[in-house]
Amino acid sequence: MELIKALKKQPTNHTPIWLMRQAGRYLPEYREVRKQAGGFLDLCYTPKLASEVTLQPLRRFDLDAAIIFSDILVVPHALGQKVWFQEGEGPRLNLVTSINDLPEFNQDQFLDHLAPVFEALELTRSAMPSDKALIGFAGAPWTLACYMINGRGSRDYQNVRVFARQNKQEFQMILDTLVHAISIYLIQKIKSGANAIQIFDSWSGVLSVEEFQNYSIDPTKKIIENVKAVYPDIPIIGFPRGAGLNYTDYIKNTAIDAVSCDQSVPLLFMKEFQKDVCVQGNLDNILLLNGGDDMVGQAQEICNSLANGPFIFNLGHGVIKDTNPDHVTQLIEAIRSC
Repeated sequence: MELIKALKKQPTNHTPIWLMRQAGRYLPEYREVRKQAGGFLDLCYTPKLASEVTLQPLRRFDLDAAIIFSDILVVPHALGQKVWFQEGEGPRLNLVTSINDLPEFNQDQFLDHLAPVFEALELTRSAMPSDKALIGFAGAPWTLACYMINGRGSRDYQNVRVFARQNKQEFQMILDTLVHAISIYLIQKIKSGANAIQIFDSWSGVLSVEEFQNYSIDPTKKIIENVKAVYPDIPIIGFPRGAGLNYTDYIKNTAIDAVSCDQSVPLLFMKEFQKDVCVQGNLDNILLLNGGDDMVGQAQEICNSLANGPFIFNLGHGVIKDTNPDHVTQLIEAIRSC
């Protein structure tokens, strides 16, 4: 598996490529399956359908990996929080402002709730070519806490930051619960067939330097320690989106194997990161949306800058739902020719 070689900083025969949100609404075949499933969470919890949409991009495109189709919010859902998706508006959750708002953690019930996700992994791994990697993922504790406490998306999660400072002990208990649950979740994903893991800290960019250390780096480090204690050889990718200069401390202090970079990270910085970890990224998804020469030119610049070190080509964020699938084909052809 070329992607696993890259994650382990070994030489590869070509630049591995996969795309965040590569299984999704931009694909007509996904939209057909989505109609069959009913609700979005129904799709996540129906193993055959979740496996099918995971495999769809591999059938259409020359990618090096699949990422299991699911959602980061299945973890708070499995912890007992009500989660639903409002059509056209995104996720909604009933508010958690105290650890007492969640049922007492029961590992067996937690894993039973998520059993369909693990079954989807098993089905997908058994159906995939042996040279393609299967990626499992989870949201980071800070990002999940943002949704759990705010109850929906936000631009800056200011109220969660205020809550965390005014209720330090309570917030730490929520983070600790999430660290424990996410660790168990990822270990089971690996047991079910995942060859690598990605941790999405999608809202780390709103944090101050001090908060970033306490709420992003420290919990992620603990999760990595827990997973590596059971599966020391499984590579883990961290994605602290929007972290800016905090990327450096994140790499240094979490012990991740690879860092996924958003489109704001200069290529010179990513080249420096390669001294310590594999880097992944970081084409602007707007360029993929538009396609054409601008996309190809920037993709080639990324490749030329980073291909001499441990590197996986990806986007700076997920595929936008209005993207033409032909643009993905064009992008992959550009990367294969680098």
